[in-house]
Formats: sequence, C-alpha cells, structure tokens
Amino acid sequence: MAKRTYVLDTNVYLTDSHCFKKFGRNDVILPLKVLEEIDKHKKRQDGVGANARHTIRLLDELRAKGNLHKGIRIDKGLGIIRAVYSDVSALPPEMDKRDPDNIIIAAALNEKNENPNKKVVIVSLDINLRVRCDALGIECEDYNENQVVKREEHIYTGFTKHLVDDQTIDHFYSGEKLFIDKEEKNLLPNEFVMLVSSSNDKKTALSRFINYNKPLIKVDEYKHGIWDVKPRNKEQAFALNLLMDPNVPVVSLIGAAGCGKTLLAIAAGMEQTLDEGQYEPIYKKLVVSRPVMPMGRDIGFLPGTLEEKMAPWLAPIQDNLKFLMGDDRVALEMYSERGLIEIEALTYIRGRSIANAFIIIDEAQNLTIHELKTIITRVGEGTKIVLTGDVEQIDNVYIDARSSGLTYALEKFKPYELAGHISLQKGERSKVATLASKVL
Repeated sequence: MAKRTYVLDTNVYLTDSHCFKKFGRNDVILPLKVLEEIDKHKKRQDGVGANARHTIRLLDELRAKGNLHKGIRIDKGLGIIRAVYSDVSALPPEMDKRDPDNIIIAAALNEKNENPNKKVVIVSLDINLRVRCDALGIECEDYNENQVVKREEHIYTGFTKHLVDDQTIDHFYSGEKLFIDKEEKNLLPNEFVMLVSSSNDKKTALSRFINYNKPLIKVDEYKHGIWDVKPRNKEQAFALNLLMDPNVPVVSLIGAAGCGKTLLAIAAGMEQTLDEGQYEPIYKKLVVSRPVMPMGRDIGFLPGTLEEKMAPWLAPIQDNLKFLMGDDRVALEMYSERGLIEIEALTYIRGRSIANAFIIIDEAQNLTIHELKTIITRVGEGTKIVLTGDVEQIDNVYIDARSSGLTYALEKFKPYELAGHISLQKGERSKVATLASKVL
C-alpha cells in the first residue's frame, strides 16, 4: 500500500496518547492548533488530562532526537512526525477561519496542495469533522485503535442457547453431570448456557459453563433472592450467580436503565459483607463508587464540604442502599461509621489499594480505557470488583460504546475464568421506565 500522511485531530491524542505511534511507516502531521488544544486540557484531573500530559511528555522525548518543525522519525520502522502551521487561506470563504476544527482541516489541505501525489487522511473521533472533510474531498477516518468491537451489537453478551435432547435436560435437573464438547459449541469461561430441548423449545435449563473439563453449573441457587431482591428474569438470575461467586473476582454487568444491574450488585455486596445476610460474610467492606460525569449541561461548582459536594453525584447509590435497608437511615449511617460501607467518588478511589472488599464501580461506561485500567490495577488480595453501566448512555464526549473502558474490560477479560459478564435485557424498574427505554 502506498505511503500515507495522517493528520490526527486533538480528540485522538486525548483518547490515546500513543496514537501517533500506531500508523506504521506512514507519516503524521501535527498541526500547531492541536498542540494548543492539548495544552488547554493538561490540568484536567481525569483520563483526558492524563492523556494530554502524557502526549506532551512523549513529544518532548522525541525532541531529543531531532526537530519537530523539520520532522522526527517516531521510532525504528515507523514514519516521521512533523509539526506544521495551518494556512487558513486554503479554506473556502464560507468556513470560519478561527474554528479549531477548520484550522486542522486547513493543515490537511495545505499538505495536500504541497504534495499532490501523497494521500492525506484526517483521523478524528468527531463525526461532524469527518462529514466536513468528506464535503471538501479530504479522505477521513475514525480512530479505531481503541475500538475492541466494530459495532455495538457485537459486544459480548455472556449468554448463549444450546440445543440438546429432551432427556439431557431431565438428567441435568436430576443431578447428573453434563459436559459440553468443544466440537459441539465454542464457549468462553463463565458464559451462561440455556439448554433448550430439541423436541420442545419451552423445556429449558439454565446453566453456567466454566471450562470443557468441568460440568455445567446449575443457575438456581439464588432464585429466592437476597436482601428481599429476587431475580425477575433469567439475566438477573445469571447476574446474581456471578455476583455471589467469590471465584469470579471481576464481574461486568451491562444493561439499559431500570434493568436492575446496580441494585443486584449492591444487594450481593451487602449480602457478602454485612452479618445480617443469609450467608457468612466473605468481604470486610463494601465500596461503591461512580465517576463524576454530568448528564447534559454542567451546573458548575457545588458549594459546601467535600461530603456536601459529592452528595448529588452519589445520590443514586444512596437511593439503592436505602431501598435495600427499608429506608433505615440509622442502619446505613451505622454501617458507614463502622467502615463496612464506603460510598465515594471515583476521583478519590484512584491511587488506593483495596484488599478484602466488594467494590462496585457504577456508571463505568463513562470511563476511558486508561481510567478503568488504573482502577482495576488497584484491586488488592481477596477483593471482588463489579463494573456496571449502560453503553447506550455515555456522557463522556471522548468515547463511544465501542471504545468505552467498560466495553474494553469485558472484551479483554472474557477469555479468563477470573471474569464473568452478562448483558441484562429487560427493564424491571417500572412499566414507564421500560417503555421509555424502548420508544424514546
């Protein structure tokens, strides 16, 4: 393939600080406007800020090998990166010459005019920028390096169906060990399998696959529920099965609003932490956290102490805890004072090493790959971490369902027995919530 020249948009660097190293032998153009935009984000205390700072450090390291203005070889076998000034006179008169996106487009047009034999490609996560490029006849691409799946519907669900003989289901229910051969069906560790009778499709059995050397596990142990929370559908039964298994320390739950993912996770955490449950406590404390990410327009800084500032962000978690405790504020405060339940913003959970705990990261779909990696690598010995979220409700402008940290984690962990995942399908909050998620 002929050598190309890539112009990377600012959002690409803010998503992946190593992005300019991922275009092989092709050259990379760095508009000065991109450097200026990156600089504006360097003080942010989140994944975007971390990527901005790391990008600047990587570019500074390259300076030791040459001059960015003239061009520097990125690495052995890779192309050259070169900083350029954008001549906005190349833009059509209708386009705002002060708009940062248009200035980046101008850099691509300048390069195209100076080197007509070279193919110039703009890479951006901004859909509108890609549309504008297409309208100007400039080749443009999405940044696919962080996308673990090509399409949202390809995200792993953690569930499959398997046709068996009618007698096989009877034998499974009677307690006989049932194995699945690899030639019969390709399965992943902790994938849930609904056995369906080949002669009567209404005759089924729910099971969990561990590996090809172990028999299928029945999924009915928690059908009567925990903390007065009973599974209302098979996906909730699957979720509870994973949440209550200490041998699966990494669990991810994806589902639309009202499907019960957060409530089930908190109920399972309380059941295995507090001494009031039906089962013996396994963990020393329950830690529940979520990223500080506003939906829609940010209302700005909140007044008061740290606890008062964080209260609005953590209110959904408090609601679930109060519901499970029968609105008993005294009990919740008592458990919090004893250190058995910790509720805090994700900003303050990073950097900690948490052992012997049941950790729930709610709204994990808003986390970048870097942020989620930082959190999971904090997990100490004897700790279980549960990631919950809805990939259709991402408020982070720098990621989508295909590149979310939550999607990345479940796709990367799925081949390992230490992890389990299930996508919850049905809304159980109310008829109104279920209808709204379908039609709005």
